[in-house]
Amino acid sequence: MNTRSPSRVRRGTLAAGVILTAVAVPAALTMPAYAGPQAAHDDHGTSRAALTRAASGTDRLLEPRSRFTMAADGSSGTRPDGAGVPNIDSVKSTIRTYYAADATGIADKTTSPYISELGGVLGKQATQLKGLYNQAKRSGKKPAIVLDADDTTLWTYDMEDNAMHFNFDPVLQDVWVQGQKFPATPGMVQFVAAAQKAGFAIFGLTGRNDDQKVATVANLGKVGYTAFNTDNFFTKWTGKGDSQQPSYITCATAKCTTVEYKAGTRKHIESLGYDIALNVGDQWSDLQGGYADHTLKLPNPTYYLPSPNLAGVEEPKLAPRTRFTMKPDGSSGKTVGGEGIPNIDSVKSTIRTYYGADATGIANKTSSPYITELGRLTGAITPALRASCAVASRLGVKPAIVLDADDTTLWTYDMEDNAMHFNFDPVLQDAWVQGQKFPATPGMVALVNAAQKSGCTLIGLTGRNDDQKAATIGNLAKVGYTGFTNPNYYTKWTGKGDSQQPSYITCAAAKCTTIEYKSQTRAHVQTKAGGGYTILANFGDQFSDLKGGHAIVPIKLPNPTYYLP
Repeated sequence: MNTRSPSRVRRGTLAAGVILTAVAVPAALTMPAYAGPQAAHDDHGTSRAALTRAASGTDRLLEPRSRFTMAADGSSGTRPDGAGVPNIDSVKSTIRTYYAADATGIADKTTSPYISELGGVLGKQATQLKGLYNQAKRSGKKPAIVLDADDTTLWTYDMEDNAMHFNFDPVLQDVWVQGQKFPATPGMVQFVAAAQKAGFAIFGLTGRNDDQKVATVANLGKVGYTAFNTDNFFTKWTGKGDSQQPSYITCATAKCTTVEYKAGTRKHIESLGYDIALNVGDQWSDLQGGYADHTLKLPNPTYYLPSPNLAGVEEPKLAPRTRFTMKPDGSSGKTVGGEGIPNIDSVKSTIRTYYGADATGIANKTSSPYITELGRLTGAITPALRASCAVASRLGVKPAIVLDADDTTLWTYDMEDNAMHFNFDPVLQDAWVQGQKFPATPGMVALVNAAQKSGCTLIGLTGRNDDQKAATIGNLAKVGYTGFTNPNYYTKWTGKGDSQQPSYITCAAAKCTTIEYKSQTRAHVQTKAGGGYTILANFGDQFSDLKGGHAIVPIKLPNPTYYLP
């Protein structure tokens, strides 16, 4: 499986995405060192060595983007720029680094960048409690603080990651709520106790419903809070029995937004003779809509609860960040802070906009920013590739192109989103592979068939395994590719029976990396034993598909739906 970034075609240039141009391959093939078939087929000749060095030098350009601009509502996905969408696997890795979560998705409860950041935020706010109290007291009302529940007073990380895999499940959430399974948000018990001591009245205000109120208040008491009871803790109505919308809540439509519900409840609290000096929440929608002198936003990149603000209210300070720096390996989670991590729900929304996906996670097969980007890329590359294959074929150098499978020739989006919900499942993946369920990657059938007709041999090179080889070749033929053959289609060994690591693959550890497997397979393809091909272009959607040289030009296709380092 692969991640690819959008490439802009610029004549005669290997740019950030590394592009095949109208002159790059023909020029490489007509250099003196590559003048004829003997040099091209010499396994140890200076021509091939020079070509390999030149191709390997492009590895430094094959790096994922690390700076992103992303609106919280997913609208940034309207740009035909897949590399500009934060990769969802990198986002997960960054979040887990931030929470110091283990491989199972359980957060460290003692030390982490999250705990450190929260300690700093709450420590600073604690020093201001006295001043906030005095300020509110001057209003002639009783000073109060309002606090949200999830990830404000109670910490949901283990549920979100370990139990739900970042896909909210209301049934499972209710099991956790009724079971009172949540620990306290780090540092918050002490903060609320300090607020009580300073004289503040404490109120809880959550999106949890009335059926969850008793369990929530009990959970709060269980983890050390003493301020909350069923009278000062507000939950949302269910619309059943006595649990109805209060008269003090007025909403624009039948279904109230979070801002309408929470701002209206704060207004009600103030009508009871309180001045809300501080409103604390982990979502911007917890804080918007007024009726609080001050707000405190706690970091939380694990989900995003959008809500339109109240009509006529402008609160530019209460808006999510839109610019992010994120390394693909997740290491940014150590340093950028919670607001500096692209929120995973916003990333999903952006990805779905980019693919024109509907609410079920099925991509639009006709029109989308992704299809537009692929159309531009394949449209620019195809004429150059066709010409390069023809020139190389006339020179007798056995030209070939190498192509990955998933999201290079076969399109996995519907499996990744609709079927897997962006959590890779090898059993489900095998069912899709054996069922030959994948459509062609947009634009790639025409490009690949044109290259084959112009004289290039097609070499398939995928991380799928030997047990999936026949089904993969069958799927490729089923969607219109005409040139893939069994001898020139490379799949990875399983380690069982005859499916063993080839002698031409040598790895630093027992488990080969993608780069080791793919680069050494490309090297093999260039030898006499592998066919003696000259690889004009190497296509992949992951940077690991492309690194390691042994191709004149690497070509990166966009894919923010997973990352394979």
